[in-house]
Amino acid sequence: MKKYLKGMDLLEIENFILQNDYPKFRAKQIYGWLYQNMVIDYDKMINIPKDLKRILKKNFIIEALKVEKIQQNQDTQKFLFKTHTNHLIETVSMIENNRHTICISSQVGCAVDCDFCATGKMGFKKNLNVGEIVDQLIMIKKNVLKPITNIVFMGMGEPFLNYTNVIKAANLMNDKNGMNIGYNRITISTSGILPKIESYIKNKIKFNLAISLNATTDIDRNKLMPINKKWPIRKLIDISKQYNKIHKSGLTFEYVLIKSVNDSMDDAVRLAKLFLNTGCKINIIPLNEIGGEYQRPDEKQIERFINKLNKLRKGFTLLVRWSKGTDIDAGCGQLATNI
Repeated sequence: MKKYLKGMDLLEIENFILQNDYPKFRAKQIYGWLYQNMVIDYDKMINIPKDLKRILKKNFIIEALKVEKIQQNQDTQKFLFKTHTNHLIETVSMIENNRHTICISSQVGCAVDCDFCATGKMGFKKNLNVGEIVDQLIMIKKNVLKPITNIVFMGMGEPFLNYTNVIKAANLMNDKNGMNIGYNRITISTSGILPKIESYIKNKIKFNLAISLNATTDIDRNKLMPINKKWPIRKLIDISKQYNKIHKSGLTFEYVLIKSVNDSMDDAVRLAKLFLNTGCKINIIPLNEIGGEYQRPDEKQIERFINKLNKLRKGFTLLVRWSKGTDIDAGCGQLATNI
């Protein structure tokens, strides 16, 4: 059975090359073709001997994904990809001025079952392998001319339930001999898988980290995010102290603003108290509706909430993110497929 060539790091490629009696430098050439030149065809590796290319073709799949469909509006494109196992995933390309952000998926579906998220309604299908994660970036690079500046693991799935593959993929994206995307331009988002957050901190992984909070009380968060019953709000706030000791930018907490659920003035007061002098960032994201029971607050209520929180802000940073591509269901929480 063929393995995936994309997703292999330099050491793994070197081991294969040496096992097949080729000089070690060939591995670095292949690595460069994969991750610097982002080729999707062995024949484009012009300095690799034909007999070695035949061996690679015999043993490895070079394309992990196929483009099934592209939806587009003015500044956003949503890509529907199919894996070799006939699973579908969605990935989003967003352009704003000089910034080109790719929202990467890490799983087919999701097991976390957040009540307001379309992906969670799919249930869990499978973890994406490293090649399937990396190929999202490569395939978008082939279809969108503007250079990619930022990567966010905020697409389909819970990245920390596919921890090993996600970290390896992020390392490949960051490698200066590969895709060369700065570690401070790669963000991994989690619903709060505490043991993996602890490993992330212990191993001093440098990529930005974001935690989806979305409530100011455990009662509310239990309903929105059942995972809170295992790892409640206070444990997530406490872990931020450890993270912030080794990350200058501070841990980000995402707060999806939902009408009549977590958008009251009392919520704003509780949120400010939770993050008082923590050095964290709070990223307010007005809900992107998916046709269920939850609705986005109106503009006046969003403004009131933000203004209240801003007045109480002390020792934390406040940001507001307006999702792009909501008209093509490409916004945060809207990604989902039927297979």
